[in-house]
Amino acid sequence: MFQIQNQELRPQVTAHLAQTMSLLVMPATEIRQKIRTELANNPALEIVEDHRCPSCGRVISTPGPCPVCSQPFDTQEEDPIVFISSPEDFPASFGKNGLQKSSNEISYDNLAPLVEDLPAFVLRQIAPEIQEEERLIAAHILNNLDDDGLLTVPLEEISQYYHVPLSRVTRVADIIKHAEPAGVGASSPQEALLIQLDILREYTKVPYLAEEAIQIGMKDLSKHSYRKLAKELNTSYDHAQEIAEFIRSNLNPYPGRAYWGDHRQPSKSQTQAYHQPDIILKEVQNSPSRRIIVEIISPYRGTLRINPLFRQAQKQAPDEKSDAWAKDIENASLLIKCLQQRNHTMEQLMTELVKGQRSYILSGDTALLQPQTQADMSGHLGVHESTISRAVSDKSVQLPNRKIIPLKQFFDRSLPIRTTLLRLVENENTPLTDTELAEELSLAGYNIARRTVAKYRAMEGILSSRLRQKI
Repeated sequence: MFQIQNQELRPQVTAHLAQTMSLLVMPATEIRQKIRTELANNPALEIVEDHRCPSCGRVISTPGPCPVCSQPFDTQEEDPIVFISSPEDFPASFGKNGLQKSSNEISYDNLAPLVEDLPAFVLRQIAPEIQEEERLIAAHILNNLDDDGLLTVPLEEISQYYHVPLSRVTRVADIIKHAEPAGVGASSPQEALLIQLDILREYTKVPYLAEEAIQIGMKDLSKHSYRKLAKELNTSYDHAQEIAEFIRSNLNPYPGRAYWGDHRQPSKSQTQAYHQPDIILKEVQNSPSRRIIVEIISPYRGTLRINPLFRQAQKQAPDEKSDAWAKDIENASLLIKCLQQRNHTMEQLMTELVKGQRSYILSGDTALLQPQTQADMSGHLGVHESTISRAVSDKSVQLPNRKIIPLKQFFDRSLPIRTTLLRLVENENTPLTDTELAEELSLAGYNIARRTVAKYRAMEGILSSRLRQKI
């Protein structure tokens, strides 16, 4: 009898595990597309447009965390507030049948592929802000971006091509430049940095003379010539170094590569994926302990459930349809349970991650990133390491300073070492060899070989000691 029970349960357990793992590895955009497909194909599944907590099912009157289940078990102020958020900012909305509501306007969300290229990603953001006839101008600008996200044609040329005033083209271009990633469509890396700096001022304190450093000291910044930069800005060496560190940590001269990869040595095989961040980290305003809010974006708006009318009809289904309808209900129930399990896993992961990386999250200083592996995290959560690997795969996180990074960066053990390496080079009086850098890193607590130093130096775009000597 027990053997029969195991045989009956095994297919359901296996299907549950397989689908949960499949959903866990997907970013929110891909899951949203999968749900749309299921809603279109499975009559047993429906979505109700209400605002409920995805974890406990309570109706929530206002956007934000559930007032009950999102509160940490430990009431210490340092513990993060973690919740699943309805994607209120997404342009797509579901109708009663789960598909996008009809509209006379073009749906850029439906036209977008699962992994969008940069022009499609930006166009979908700005579509509500521009007039119908301006969308051709926006598309023209976006299709003339280079791999770095910079505009390769003058706005005057676009104005003449469409026989419209230059002021109109400039207005569309400015809207594009202030979309995500910030600075896209700028005419130069310098302009991209200035746009990002202007946006960043709304959220954080910007070092004095940072704008001037970008305007007149780009060559000094790129060569790490901080003494020369200090002279140009008529300020101290320490302040010039502070400005350079802020710019390096928070701004990107190549906005087309703002989300993934390293702008110094981009991976040719890496897909450039542009989408809204999957997780948003914020700091609670006026919180003495600087409490962190973790908002995990739900892939869909509303509540997924079994259609009660379909369930009722299934009880009276004709014999030839009974099995098929029962299968539809089973598949819908399985999808709902797997999505709930995915959310629970992401909540557990982010709760533990934010506790351990609190200093880095609040400061954005990669030197404060605590070395951690996926194996360490799997041990903390009591799950298999492959579960953590799937959970961090292809996900992005927006830090409180609005910088967006891959979630897997939290598990890059080399990042604090590379940051320390950068600072050693920036502060050297005479260029240090790789062997000397290895010794200095050892004193800082990082015991790595000389050839590893050479590898990290190349990753950070640092020249050899011989070439640094010449400069």
